[in-house]
Formats: sequence, structure tokens, C-alpha cells
Amino acid sequence: MSSANSAATLARLSERRTIEVARTARYHVLGAGQVHAREAWFLLHGYGQLAGPFLDSLTALARPERLLVAPEALARFYLRRGTGEIGASWMTKEERASEIHDNVRYLERVAQQLCAEHGAPLELQAFGFSQGGATAARWALLGSTPLTRVTLWGCPFPPDLELEPQRERARSTRWTFVLGDGDTAIDRAAWEQGLGRLRATGCQPEVRRFPGGHELDAATLRDLSGPG
Repeated sequence: MSSANSAATLARLSERRTIEVARTARYHVLGAGQVHAREAWFLLHGYGQLAGPFLDSLTALARPERLLVAPEALARFYLRRGTGEIGASWMTKEERASEIHDNVRYLERVAQQLCAEHGAPLELQAFGFSQGGATAARWALLGSTPLTRVTLWGCPFPPDLELEPQRERARSTRWTFVLGDGDTAIDRAAWEQGLGRLRATGCQPEVRRFPGGHELDAATLRDLSGPG
């Protein structure tokens, strides 16, 4: 048998398998010493960012009795040719269903641990920037943790996320979308379509705009954070 035929035979015999493994995930908490915390905001960073610096950029959201929780995406990588600065990604198109499942389970686990630490349920919100926004939306609808509000900043509602099976869950969540007028990183048509899909289920998403690009805006953050 030729080497080419042998390779073809082996290829036909190969099979795809998956296995679940334990991972050590990292997350940062601002206000962890607040024994009377009543709420927790989950802050999900964008592509190529890390949780620590992302949390540092969002301290304007801090309030008494509020925890700021910044989970870090599970896939870290070097941003430049295998060396130097490091970032993290929530998922790619490869094995996307498994990565979505893993992300939801990860965020559920962190939420459960925080509530257990404080001895009482916390009111939970999710704030996602760019790629983190898509992860926040998926957690809101595919997880079991009730989120009172989900803010998607510089991110459309995920087009592949089915709304009809989770219509009531979507309607029980307050949706806020934030977009810079000069944001060139976002697909504007997809952004509008996502808003339309939510409205079709009876949701009334709030839309906030600011004169900037694909970035955080201090004035808008202050407005979102509530009375200080």
C-alpha cells in the first residue's frame, strides 16, 4: 500500500473527541471587604484585554455596597508574535459551542461563590465591552443566574443567540446598549438588527450614545453607575 493510501486510511479512522478538564480561572474583585454588599457588577473585558487593567478603568462604577467583579477570559495569548504583552479572549469560531458553554459555566461558578461568601443572594448585573458584551448576553440567556441588567458597550446583540426559547428571561432583564458615534469597530447593521430582535420579544432596550469611538467614556460611565 502506498504512503498516500495509508494516510487516507488513517484519516478515515480518526475521530473527534472532547473531554472536560478543570481550569484555574482568575478574577478580580473591588470592594471584597464590604460585608454588607447588596449587589455585584460583573465587568467583562474586550478582546486582547486582561481583567485587572479593565477593572482599573472602571472604578467610576464603584459604590458603597456594590462589588465590582472582573473575570478574566480563559484563553490568554501573547499580543505580539509570541512574546511581550499578554491579552485574553473569550472565544473564537473554533469549538465555539464548547467555549460558550464553558464561559457560561465559569461565570455561574463565580456568581455562586460570591453569593456564598456574603451569605445572601446579591443583585447581579453584567457589563460587557466589545467581545465581553457578547459573552454577557449569552450568560444572561443561557445561564441560570438572574441578571437584573445587562449592558453591552460597543457590541451588538449576538446574532446567533436565539431569543424565542428565552423570551421571558430576556424580557425580565433590563438591556442597555452603549455606542460611540465614531465607533468604526462595530457592525452598525448588526447592532440595529440586534436591537430590533430584542424589541420584537417585548424588550425595551435602552440606548446611550456618546461622541467617541470604540472606547469607554467617563461621562457615560458616571451616568450608568447611578448616584454616588
